[in-house]
Amino acid sequence: MTKFRPCIDIHAGVVKQIVGGTLSDKGDASASLVTNHTSAHPPSYFSTLYRENGLTGAHVIMLGPNCESAAREALDAWPGGLQVGGGINIKNAQQWLDWGAEKVIVTSYLFPDAKFSLERLQELSSAVGKDKLVVDVSCRRRDDRWFVATNKWQTITDTEVTKDTLDLLSGYCAEFLIHAADVEGLCRGIDEELVKALGEWSTIPTTYAGGGKDIADLTLVKELSAGKVDLTFGSALDIFGGDKVKFEDCVRWS
Repeated sequence: MTKFRPCIDIHAGVVKQIVGGTLSDKGDASASLVTNHTSAHPPSYFSTLYRENGLTGAHVIMLGPNCESAAREALDAWPGGLQVGGGINIKNAQQWLDWGAEKVIVTSYLFPDAKFSLERLQELSSAVGKDKLVVDVSCRRRDDRWFVATNKWQTITDTEVTKDTLDLLSGYCAEFLIHAADVEGLCRGIDEELVKALGEWSTIPTTYAGGGKDIADLTLVKELSAGKVDLTFGSALDIFGGDKVKFEDCVRWS
């Protein structure tokens, strides 16, 4: 059944909420970055908050370099309680599990040169175990279809998000995390068509993120997905400087 999944987004070593589509590695990345909120609290504050409220399945996302220490601080506050993503690959995945991640989340590593590598997925799944792996199928719309986006959602891959794609990936992972990158951080509403499609296509636990702006979106996601998709709130949430959704309401709903 649909539930609220919390997050901790880390950029430049601090907890932030940003407009996802403005992230970039090119030129002066800071010039294009749109930040909705920079928290005065350390990552451990949010880990503890989620742990004390029994909110399982939370994800920590490292958005670029200089985030490792902050992510480890989050894990130290709740060992075994948080998923970690951002730069995960075959070389460091097990290390993050050893540091206390419940699961590791992978995206860009699976798409070298913007093309899906089944070999890399199989290798990573075998190395850490299917039950410890989450595949981030974050995507952007192109001609009313969705294509996986990597490298801070700036690179559009050749992989379309379809039932066949999810069926293939689900053979090697325990969950999906799916950011709708076009609406991420905008607080203008979820991608309802994508949520409905995920409810029809997904056969494993799936978390949707992007555009959530009202506590009623939890009910909407539940109805659209027949209860099969969970929802993350980010910039709209009061603990991240938002004024549209109260954290305590999310806890109560869950």
